[in-house]
Amino acid sequence: MRRLLQWFVLGALCCAPQGAARAGDAPDMSWFEQARFGMFVHWGPVSLKGTEIGWSRGEAVPIGEYDVLYREFRAERFDAAQWVGVARAAGMKYLVLTAKHHDGFCLWDSAQTDYDVMATPFRRDVLAELAAECARQGLRFGVYYSILDWRHPDYPTGSPGGRGRKPAPDMERYVAYVKNQLAEILERCRPVSLLWFDGQWEEPWTEARGADLYAFLKKLEPGLIINNRVGNGRAGTEATAPGDYDTPEQVIGAFNRERPWESCMTLCRQWAWKPDDEMKSRAECLRALVLAAGGDGNLLLNVGPMPDGRIEERQAGRLGEMGAWLGRHGEAVYGTRGGPYRPGPWGASTCRGERVFLFVMRWPEEGPLLLPRLALAVVKARLQDGGEASIKATESGLEVFVPEGARDPVVTVIELTLAGDAFAVPPLDVPRPPSGSLAFGLPALASNVFRDMAEYAPEKALDDDPETRWATDAGTHEAWLEVDLGEPRHVARAVIEEGGWDRVRRFKLLVDDGGSWRTVAEGERLGARAELAFAPLRARRVRLEILEAVEGPTIHEVQLFGE
Repeated sequence: MRRLLQWFVLGALCCAPQGAARAGDAPDMSWFEQARFGMFVHWGPVSLKGTEIGWSRGEAVPIGEYDVLYREFRAERFDAAQWVGVARAAGMKYLVLTAKHHDGFCLWDSAQTDYDVMATPFRRDVLAELAAECARQGLRFGVYYSILDWRHPDYPTGSPGGRGRKPAPDMERYVAYVKNQLAEILERCRPVSLLWFDGQWEEPWTEARGADLYAFLKKLEPGLIINNRVGNGRAGTEATAPGDYDTPEQVIGAFNRERPWESCMTLCRQWAWKPDDEMKSRAECLRALVLAAGGDGNLLLNVGPMPDGRIEERQAGRLGEMGAWLGRHGEAVYGTRGGPYRPGPWGASTCRGERVFLFVMRWPEEGPLLLPRLALAVVKARLQDGGEASIKATESGLEVFVPEGARDPVVTVIELTLAGDAFAVPPLDVPRPPSGSLAFGLPALASNVFRDMAEYAPEKALDDDPETRWATDAGTHEAWLEVDLGEPRHVARAVIEEGGWDRVRRFKLLVDDGGSWRTVAEGERLGARAELAFAPLRARRVRLEILEAVEGPTIHEVQLFGE
């Protein structure tokens, strides 16, 4: 995985969803789109250190020390049945394991290298065991494979983080190595349903190489699903990039019925295991799942097993809570399509046949939830958990009402029955009430903008749209964003939304109160949403200074309010 230390806040598969098929879909995509929920697993000898996989080589852990961790890797309590059992208890329908990450270590018995699991005291082919166990327990099996390899002598760049250079690389020989390893995996671990590539962003990997590898793999396994990161993913190539589905990372993807997608996110903060790592709450996990399904995508939720091979009890417990919720509401997730309402702060929706499932996460402070009217009449409304739910069609839209005592504190699931095929209803936006921010729509300045692209300009953090953002270049650790209010205004409160990124580690909020900058708030983490209150004052300019970030800062919203 690219090192993104972000945070998100906001059985048989079910029958195929009704509605028009997506243009260009291969027949084998149907299981993927029905599944909606899978387990990602990042594991290897690095778990002995509790640092990030691949990225900590040459940074948190010296290269010489990192590269011999395998000699102590015993994983004496690894049990493939436990991992798959945890995934099934969570309601997950597929599992993807990191066979080879950026550090080059292989979790299977590879004939192409000695730097693999058979060189450890553990000496068990994790990939083969897990593939067999997934088949036994009825889960689809997928394999993560890093295109880059910072240890392999033929790959040009090295640790730390791709900044090192090898003395005599040979990229053509390395590509042959990659193809041989992938052919080996597909042969040894049948059936592999999905290949999940990563590490494609560095210059040695080109779009032509990606297209060639994609074609090579499709010849070996025509029904194989391959993610979009098999291409190099650089700006300007997305339209022609190979791959069967998209993979937004640590954020929920935008609503898209035209191309399959899957958001990969961590259950804790780190991809690989870390002692006492902060874990997402049940509410955060459930909201991520329903927002992904409501956007017509999947959620691939990551766990990092411990050095002894077990999935932590607390992580397994959290996943079990998700499975219990899906036991009651899985009908509204599995085998559905996103819409007809696009996701937003209010919640999300899915549909199948004549039914629409509303996932309401935020109710108005008073009165019913107002949604746009649908092209088809609502015949019936009910709470999936039982209880009263009412829908009233007015000139303003559909008024959705559930008594406060019957609402779930995390997500209330309401089932609507329409007078026709719900998927045929054109997708609708649910208007977000204006925030009233003093900074809304104003021009802004920033120290850095990701690749100087207009879609990441500083004004994107002032537009009341939670899906847009100001972003900075990779490797940026300090940055600032400044807004000019046009005239002195009373300011007493700020709301800053970092969304799921969680990159900021130290910040200040400053105001120009008449010729000089004054710090009015400061802290360490912003998190998904930070509310900063301070003594009211008049200011014309306001600046967010990010003094320290683990990676290029990105901010979805900066809102300013008076008294």
